[in-house]
Amino acid sequence: MAGAAQILIGAFEARFHSTPDLARAPGRVNLIGEHTDYNLGLALPIAIQLDCYAASAPNRHGVLRVHSENLKQSREWPIQQIPELRATGDWSDYVVGIARQLPLGRGRDLMIASNVPLGSGLSSSAAFEISIALALGWTGELPNIELAKLGQRAENEFIGLPSGIMDQYVSVFGQSNAAVLIDCRSLESEPVTLPGNLAIVAVNTMVKHQLGQSAYRQRVAECAAAARDLPVESLRDARPEQLACIRDPTIRRRARHVLSENQRVLNFVEASRNGNLREMGQLLVESHRSLEQDYEVSCEELDFLVNRALQIEGTLGARMTGGGFGGCTVNLLEPQAVERFQQTLGAAYRQEFGIEPQFYHVHPAPGAQRIF
Repeated sequence: MAGAAQILIGAFEARFHSTPDLARAPGRVNLIGEHTDYNLGLALPIAIQLDCYAASAPNRHGVLRVHSENLKQSREWPIQQIPELRATGDWSDYVVGIARQLPLGRGRDLMIASNVPLGSGLSSSAAFEISIALALGWTGELPNIELAKLGQRAENEFIGLPSGIMDQYVSVFGQSNAAVLIDCRSLESEPVTLPGNLAIVAVNTMVKHQLGQSAYRQRVAECAAAARDLPVESLRDARPEQLACIRDPTIRRRARHVLSENQRVLNFVEASRNGNLREMGQLLVESHRSLEQDYEVSCEELDFLVNRALQIEGTLGARMTGGGFGGCTVNLLEPQAVERFQQTLGAAYRQEFGIEPQFYHVHPAPGAQRIF
């Protein structure tokens, strides 16, 4: 942390000639509970040690100036124009979406640096949103649900992505020693301590198929259609025996995934508390099969990584994590199997696709912080 913070501060001072405040927010790996949050369901993510730093200081120029150290790109807007701006599809939309909700004063300078890989399904966007909100002057205590809601509003209302609150929630409420069981209806949560004899490795396919965002919106609409058919306010209120009431077989499969996934979250939590690693792993596999077959958000690369991982000794379970159509898998491993797992799976993926996958040995990390 100290090294990344000092590098960003030095770069900020060199560019803007002032000393900034600094904030950080983590990415996440969702262990189980995929595509449930916008259905007001249950999810069990961990915040991870990969994070986004944002440095900021006021300026006298009446503009919001932002520089991305990752992209080596800068943007700026007059403060008075920010409420009138519209999303353009640029990375800076996330900055504007957050800035519109905060009192910026005369002007602000902002610099961002992140080691959460973009497009990986590890929630780089939520880490970006939450760290920016803190850097630009969100003043509430931490952790705070209002900060998570602010980040979600930026995605829903400005970016136009109808996402749930899981990513922003765990970026705010992450814990260094536990997963976070989130009830996306009540917005309450509780820590779930994971067994100590467990390693968590995310594997990045290094692909992101263009179908991703359009299919995400389609799944949100399909779940809403399923809720209307039953009828319930959301699929969180539905029961498995009601699925037969849904006439369209595709809509029925979408709903079946959501209902079964909520139950898998509860089963995973119980297995974790009992130290039942085998059951935890099996639930991950069942989740992936449901996402692959009922929800249809997987892809060839994700399926290959999951199926090949399960053939490697010491792998307890594997599944896709995130929105789908690329990004990462999450794998539960026996700790002594990590090196063999990376070597074996990396070689197999290179041979099959000619792509070098990226491996992230992750662990639960604390949520967003003001550093100074």
